[in-house]
Amino acid sequence: MSVRVWRGVFGSLVLSALLATPAGGATFPGVAAGEGTGQGSRVRANPLEDAGVLTAAARAGTAGIGFGPCAAVEELPSYVECGTVDVPVDYARPLDRQIPLTVSRVRAGGPAAARQGALVYNPGGPGGSAMYFPKASRWPEWKRIAEAYDLVGYAPRGVGRSAPLSCQDPADFTKSPTQAPTAPSAPYKQERIARAKAYARGCARNGGADLRHINSLNNARDLEVLRAALGEDKLTYAGSSYGTYLGALHAVLFPGHVRRMVLDSAVDPSPDKIWYRNNLEQSLAFEGRWADFRAWVARHDATYGLGTTAAGVQHSYELARARLAHEPAGGKVGPEQLRSAFLQAAYFDDYWPRRAAALAKYLKGDPSALIAVAAPDPEEAVEEENGNAVYTAVECNDAPWPTDWKVWDRDNTALARRAPFETWANVWMNLPCAYWPAPRQRPLDVRAAPGVLPPLLILAAERDAATPYEGSLELHRRLGGSVLVTEQDAGSHGIVGGSNACVNGHVDAYLLEGRTPVRRASCAPHPQPDPVSLDQRAVERERALPPAV
Repeated sequence: MSVRVWRGVFGSLVLSALLATPAGGATFPGVAAGEGTGQGSRVRANPLEDAGVLTAAARAGTAGIGFGPCAAVEELPSYVECGTVDVPVDYARPLDRQIPLTVSRVRAGGPAAARQGALVYNPGGPGGSAMYFPKASRWPEWKRIAEAYDLVGYAPRGVGRSAPLSCQDPADFTKSPTQAPTAPSAPYKQERIARAKAYARGCARNGGADLRHINSLNNARDLEVLRAALGEDKLTYAGSSYGTYLGALHAVLFPGHVRRMVLDSAVDPSPDKIWYRNNLEQSLAFEGRWADFRAWVARHDATYGLGTTAAGVQHSYELARARLAHEPAGGKVGPEQLRSAFLQAAYFDDYWPRRAAALAKYLKGDPSALIAVAAPDPEEAVEEENGNAVYTAVECNDAPWPTDWKVWDRDNTALARRAPFETWANVWMNLPCAYWPAPRQRPLDVRAAPGVLPPLLILAAERDAATPYEGSLELHRRLGGSVLVTEQDAGSHGIVGGSNACVNGHVDAYLLEGRTPVRRASCAPHPQPDPVSLDQRAVERERALPPAV
């Protein structure tokens, strides 16, 4: 599953799944450490690729970025300017074919003397675009940072207009309604295997020789080239979710070019977790976060009438699943669309009121609210399929995966007994990696001794399911001198620039003054959302949210 969200549509390392060891160090039946995955020692890049980065960065530093009005397709306000930076398809051959990465920027709003450079942001994915990020300059939580920094977003290779990748017809990819059995039958599994094989073939056919170059190491190299093109001697960076893995890779590969980094909701970078075991562990963590949502709904039964216990709310959800399997809402929302909509609630508790209200109204005979939150939007089909294609390419290329279906079936059948909510959806999201045609890499062992890097700021919510908390602890252990700020007893995914003033205060102090706690700090949780009546206020609350990460 992915660790990103696309304009409110989830799916998984926002589609269906990634990430870290659950609290207590849980293991999974039949899965030995590293089985079917890359053990990854201290793998370094090819010397030709190392030299290629130097060549590409020098060229980009000379050329710069010619910023101007943004293309209409970006749907950005007039105060945002856009440009492109060229990067090699293959860093081992840096003078061969180049691809343009689209870049967006808003200049620092404060006095010129107070400007600290450019702040580059990556929202995660893999497959997410940060072209929207300059709009954060108008959000109150980013006001002080936007006065000191140019806010820079970009679309990584393969994403958006940056040499886009597609593996399947977008209309087929978002086709609905669809089923989502929590205990799939043998024929259903065979159908999904066939679909995974077809998807992998589609990626190979459409990606061609370039497909193998869409990976995390090249994303980190692209980030280094972008740094040079922006005219920055050292990179100031913020990354959420998968963006933390990307930032950590850049820091390890280019330690002398790192100024400050905010790594928000961290992926566990352990080589034997990238990416198969990370997905297993994420599925387990989602079960706990799904329980948090149901408990909240139960506490507000007077508003929603879905049950006075978490079990009662589960019963209401299962009742809706059964009805939708028989008669999809509006001909568009089946069990899979229901699950996907409620997965959003497991990512962000701001989504809780509208999801609960939609379920309550549906069970009372009005499907309109559920259709509004769960039905696919045809206008977003191209973006969704593109993001999923890049997600798949990066994760499949990054590391070895089990190639025997029996391994996937064994591990996930056992896991689904404990975590039925998301386990099989996560499997279907990632199964093309079992049949991937391109060569696989061994993951880089992300480590830095104290003093090698400036202090990096890691942020984590204790009950985050998309990137479970153990991943942030592991990244903190591996990056000597890093600092960890924990939002206690909270579970929203991506907390930078959110509603917690304590967290935002640490980010401001770090980015503006270079100040951090000594090693660790904690913040009390942000308040859980207030329940709402079954009216328009729920819609207004969700629409007020900034783009998800």
